[in-house]
Amino acid sequence: MGRSRNNRRGSAAAEAVVETVDGGLAQLIPDPDRSRAWTLLIDGAPQSHVDLDDPAYLSFEYQRRLGHVIDLVAPPGKPVQAVHLGGGALTLARYVAATRPRSTQQVVERDAALVQLIRRELPWDPSARIRVRSVDAREGLAKVPDGWADLVIADVFSGARTPAHLTSTEFLNEVRRALKPSGVYAANLADGPPLAHLRGQIATAAARFPELALLADPAVLRGKRFGNAILAGCDLPLPLAELTRRIACDPHPARVEHGKRLTDFTGGAAPVTDEAAVASPAPPPSAFR
Repeated sequence: MGRSRNNRRGSAAAEAVVETVDGGLAQLIPDPDRSRAWTLLIDGAPQSHVDLDDPAYLSFEYQRRLGHVIDLVAPPGKPVQAVHLGGGALTLARYVAATRPRSTQQVVERDAALVQLIRRELPWDPSARIRVRSVDAREGLAKVPDGWADLVIADVFSGARTPAHLTSTEFLNEVRRALKPSGVYAANLADGPPLAHLRGQIATAAARFPELALLADPAVLRGKRFGNAILAGCDLPLPLAELTRRIACDPHPARVEHGKRLTDFTGGAAPVTDEAAVASPAPPPSAFR
């Protein structure tokens, strides 16, 4: 294990922190361009990027897109009640705390050793109302009171795959139970050609939410490469025009699909049940090069 005791002070001599956690080999790699920023990798797969000096900074493309969804859940700056299924380095919980002070957040991160590592090496603001539970995501979600959350974010990966039991209609029943009537569900989905997993997840969400939007790189939607897509669901109309404007202005612009185009993209895929659920596909070796 390698570790620098100067990393929290942004020393130029900061070294990578390498430690075995429950989910595999965790690495905290210092960002050469930002003095107190770090990237978390688990078994070589990038999981999170955190800037301790600027928690509102989102480096990863998929996290920027989730940030846009977060920004539009409620009026700017208004506190929200959020549930994060999957914690990583708590990037998105830190973002909510920075952009919406006094928000109340529950983070469900099964890997207790990872939580301890992040708490020690990349501590978050102690005044932030962030509670972390080290249990399975579905078990933690079941403890959220009915109608409590303005926002439920699912960003759970075991290694680089989403566990099967977090891909089903039964799982989304629990999400809906925890959400307020106006609440928003947002999921980070990873897939590549032929996009069967992504299509199945859209069909599953469509069986539970009347309003859906998919945010993704056009190359991913065309099945040209493996990548991430953000699926947002709600009972009320989503702010599609503003979402489209925001992601079009990102360093890596994406598309927003909804309505008939999203239905057509789904291609007749069937909703996924617990009985038939499988984990998301493993990324190809080239995905993280």
